[in-house]
Formats: sequence, structure tokens, C-alpha cells
Amino acid sequence: MAAGAIPATKLAYFDNMWAVQATATLLSHLETEDGRRALILDSTIFHPQGGGQPADTGFISGAASGFKFVVEDARLKDGLVYHYGSFENPQDDCVSIAKEGEEVSLYINPQRRDLNSRLHSAGHLLDICIRKMGLSHLEPGKGYHFSDGPFVEYKGIIPPDLLQIKSKELEKEANALILAGGKVSAPVLSYNEAAECCGGVLPSYIPTDSAPRIVKLGEHPGCPCGGTHVADIADIRNLTVTQIRTKKGVTKVFYSISP
Repeated sequence: MAAGAIPATKLAYFDNMWAVQATATLLSHLETEDGRRALILDSTIFHPQGGGQPADTGFISGAASGFKFVVEDARLKDGLVYHYGSFENPQDDCVSIAKEGEEVSLYINPQRRDLNSRLHSAGHLLDICIRKMGLSHLEPGKGYHFSDGPFVEYKGIIPPDLLQIKSKELEKEANALILAGGKVSAPVLSYNEAAECCGGVLPSYIPTDSAPRIVKLGEHPGCPCGGTHVADIADIRNLTVTQIRTKKGVTKVFYSISP
């Protein structure tokens, strides 16, 4: 089936961020312009890279045709999630064996998902701590929630002579919230409900006619987010603020968590 004729992929991890196994229907297998093999399904629990979070990895198998496709990357494009990877037995004619319309089983790497979710939730927790510490003049920007040097970025500055003090205070506040715990949820809401959940206002990039997905950590104000998260703040386990840097009107808070 041509990609243009395929309905948008249902993002099943919106309904259950903690599922590591699921079933779906294979809609298409294709070779993309860059030469990579990709599978497109009607729904997926694989989180595609985006929003500062890396893609899930794992594999997809078809019991009826007997194939196993190792997923090395996933990307969302024009409403479709492309699962990039390779068939486990490339010497077989797997492309003709994998049948469009058959039911397939999805398995994601649970260790990678757990780490990605903890890192992403930790980034949002820092946003909460920034507000609680009286630094609300810092406007949240992008986040990088990869394991090789995660950070959250803010428009605005912290005076250089306060950077070390604020780093320690921020880390202390974050770990206090982790110790206290609190349920994490990520519902899809109407625009007005989402604005209320986020403290009365949404970022300007959220269309007023949309239904945003809002991640909410405990009773703290929420934030628009399409990623996966822990079930409870306590599941982050620990957080270390490794450095705060301010340059050209932008503040970056670098952090780490234990594996």
C-alpha cells in the first residue's frame, strides 16, 4: 500500500505509556528514499524520536508468515510512524513473506523505554522545580532527554554568581519531590481543559482548535507533551543537576539520573 493512501498511525502509547508488548496490523512494508527498510502499522507502542526523546527499539514479528523485523529506529512523518530496521534473516525473501493486512506482534526494549521515560519525566520535574524556586521568569524552551547529556533549556538568565547555589537548590528540590512521589498522567484534553491543567495558559504553538496531550506530575501544573513517562514521580528514583550554563540570554540545566 502506498504511504499516501495509509491512514494515520494510532499512537497506542498515548493510551498506555507502560505497555511493552502489543498487537497491530501490518499496513505496508517499503524501502524509503534513503534505502532503509520500514514497516507501517495501523497502531504502535513504539515511541518515534521527537520532542527531545529518542525512539524506542525492539522487534515486530508475524506469526502467520514467520518473519521477525528488528526495529532500530522509529520516526513520525505526515501522521505515519515509520519503523526502520531489518529482517532478521535477510537471506530469506522476507519482503514477499510479510503480508499486508496480517496481525503482527510488537515488542519494545523495556530497559530502553524505562530509561527514556525516566529521563523525560526528570526534565519535566525540573520545570516544576524552577517555578517552585521563584525562577518563573525563566521561560521553558526545548529539552534534550537523551542519555548522553540531557538538559532542559530556558529563555532568560540566572546571574553567574548564583549558578552554583541554584544548582544545589534545584537538585535538592527535585529529589524532595521524587521522595514524596505522585501519580503521573498524560490525558488528551480539549484546549480549554488543557489550558486549565497547565495553569491557565498554553504555549502559543498549540492551536486553539486542537486537543492537546498534557503530562501532569502529581498535583503540579501540567505541560503539553507527546512523550512517554513514569507512572509515579518516585519512579525517577534520583536526579543530579550536573551543571547550569547561561549564555546569550539562554539558561541550560544539565542533569543525570542513575541507569
